[in-house]
Amino acid sequence: MPTPPATTPAFSAHSAPSGGTATTDQAAQVLRQFRLIFSTVRKHFQTMEKQAGIGGAQVWALSLVAQHPGLGVTQLAEHMDIHQSTTSNLVRTLINSGLLHSEKSSHDRRVVELYTLPEGLKLLKKIPGPFAGVLPHALQRLDPATLVQLEKNLAELINRLEVDEKAARTPISMM
Repeated sequence: MPTPPATTPAFSAHSAPSGGTATTDQAAQVLRQFRLIFSTVRKHFQTMEKQAGIGGAQVWALSLVAQHPGLGVTQLAEHMDIHQSTTSNLVRTLINSGLLHSEKSSHDRRVVELYTLPEGLKLLKKIPGPFAGVLPHALQRLDPATLVQLEKNLAELINRLEVDEKAARTPISMM
């Protein structure tokens, strides 16, 4: 029997019992929703990597430099909301692969500017989007009130887990 899509009533919100603790069925339902999300994200990045021959985070970085020629490593890290050291590693790999070019800024020789090479642009044309991944794309399309409520609910869940805070700034495709 096929799994229903996330938009079916089978995946609608349930109210918690009056005691404040979720039932086993409710917890299982939410776990299934997380599995659907993780599976969709994984499949998207696998497809992207298969077609591109490079990782999802590299594709995302390459696409951002293509959109913003002359972008610096620090600005790229800010756009991706990841550590600058992670960004530097991504950039180094893209340069070594002949997809990006870096050069010193003519205005400030301390600043390195990044540019997508023709081979990088060619690669981007054959890869399905969204380049940042399906999860960030879906989150950006939520209405603000839903996103605020989701953030609060996830914060509550995170508070009940033993989390590695550093993971918050690691691209999902690299996890």
